[in-house]
Amino acid sequence: MCAIAGFVDLKQTQQIREKMLSTMLRRGPDGTGSYTAGPCTLLHARLAVIDPAGGAQPMGYDHGGEHYQIVYNGELYNTAELRGKLEQLGHAFRGHSDTEVVLHSFAQWGEGCLDLFNGIFAFAVWEQKQNRLFLARDRIGVKPLFYKYHDGGILFASEIKTILAYPTVRAEVDEQGISELLLLGPGRTPGCGVFRGVEELEPGCCAWYENGRLTLRRYWKLTDREHRDSFAETAEQVRCLVKDAIRSQMVSDVPLGAFLSGGLDSSLICAVCAEEMAKQGRRLTTFSVDYTDQEKHFVPNKFQPNSDRYYINRMKEELKCDHHWSVLNPEDLVDALGDATRARDLPGMADVDFSLLAFCRQIRGYVTVVLSGECADEIFGGYPWYRDPEVRAVDGFPWAQNTKQRIGFLRQEKLRRSGESYIRDRYLQTLGESDILPGNSPEERRMKEMVNLNFRWFMQTLLDRKDRMSMYSGLEVRVPFCDYRLAEYLYAVPWEYKDYRGREKGLLRKAMEGVLPEEVLYRKKSPYPKTFDPRYFNMVSEKLRRLLDDGSSPLLQIVRREALEELLTAEYAWPWYGQLMNVPQTVAYMLQIDCWLRTHNVDILV
Repeated sequence: MCAIAGFVDLKQTQQIREKMLSTMLRRGPDGTGSYTAGPCTLLHARLAVIDPAGGAQPMGYDHGGEHYQIVYNGELYNTAELRGKLEQLGHAFRGHSDTEVVLHSFAQWGEGCLDLFNGIFAFAVWEQKQNRLFLARDRIGVKPLFYKYHDGGILFASEIKTILAYPTVRAEVDEQGISELLLLGPGRTPGCGVFRGVEELEPGCCAWYENGRLTLRRYWKLTDREHRDSFAETAEQVRCLVKDAIRSQMVSDVPLGAFLSGGLDSSLICAVCAEEMAKQGRRLTTFSVDYTDQEKHFVPNKFQPNSDRYYINRMKEELKCDHHWSVLNPEDLVDALGDATRARDLPGMADVDFSLLAFCRQIRGYVTVVLSGECADEIFGGYPWYRDPEVRAVDGFPWAQNTKQRIGFLRQEKLRRSGESYIRDRYLQTLGESDILPGNSPEERRMKEMVNLNFRWFMQTLLDRKDRMSMYSGLEVRVPFCDYRLAEYLYAVPWEYKDYRGREKGLLRKAMEGVLPEEVLYRKKSPYPKTFDPRYFNMVSEKLRRLLDDGSSPLLQIVRREALEELLTAEYAWPWYGQLMNVPQTVAYMLQIDCWLRTHNVDILV
């Protein structure tokens, strides 16, 4: 994994290149490189995972009378297969990196190569003779890619901070950005970078920049199709796809491990990895996070019915893995607030981000690559809002049932008046983009809408979190349940199969019988662990109180003081976002907005 960046039709100097590269070093601590030809500059910072000796970038290749230069961030899981095809067509390779295979594939097939790739990636290719730039992002959006039109040219980068490092770019937020932060955040509209003028290349999209114009194309989306497999056949296909996705993502030339939460998804990944490594006489290295005195403070609730430690220990014994605990306290979380905000370049999921950042920092001392269980809930229907008829019947984003509360934070009267329509327009746009065959029952249609809502919105927030918090410490995290083949297949599977025996992810549980102990396989879903220590709420409340007493915070330019005062003593029926962001996390989210505004010296254009 790496960081990529570049610009076309803009002033370039050694000082500019170095300034932008300096923002990329956490993602790519193993080396940097740059390329400039004519109007184009490409930048790269490398985290060496495959072919450390031969995969340096930017990488060039001459083919068919054209010279190609690539900067690439990602992992291609079918590298060997594509390399074989290219060799049959006469291509010769210098090393064994997937970067070289991506470059040769593009030279051979053009943008059609995207249909052949199975992996997670964002990359840019400069065609020197054609004088044009190609940008692409993986189907599901695991790897980030932002861009900005600026002064008659274009900038692009893995992270927004690198775009902001260009000397004439200003960090600005307007009415749309403020609405994104307070009405939708920490989620955001697909393609929106929150900062004024900053956009994100959406998952499954590619683009050409030529003659001052960017032309976008969506090359992949979830598409409905008739599902003809019986339940037994479906379960068998799911079992094969899940195992293959996990195995294919174990390829690495550096130490590899896995997150272990004791839940269904991470336990399945660990079990398959441990089995594969045992064949080679090796033990899997696993990692878990917990909090000081968690057993003392834990309070069961509808979203988090039990704590994880028992199930983690059960899996540790079952797999005979080399296990490591990271135990965090409230001070660790509060101390990570600033770094987590800087890592994401935007306010995020509060202490859910902070803890992951601190966790990944510790893991990086043991391995360079880890596998994680994100995104199974989106495609298998695991979240509570999939299975709550009242919630899924309500028009609106099911993970944020708090529109009036959110609107109440907005300082600008005109934004408060348009708040509900802002949210509803984006919700309806996603529904309209959902591909659903005619003839589906009302329930089946709604469940496919729910998959698309989660796939396009909620899952992207989690992928942002995982990528930024891990790469801040130069740790690559892979997510096997984001294998596009699995997502494609499951989208057509009827809800009654997914809801097998009335259990969340019932199909996945049935498909993977025999892989896990029964008590883990059929454990009720529990999300990523958060702290229940009251000291955490006290600490973030004190920080917010000091901010209010000082009165100079830029946060107060966009958020009503009265709403922040009320927040300190509030009780809400629904979390701010998802399952975990209750009042303590909402307080921390407001602190993150303040930190974000200060860090980037954001100009507020309202």
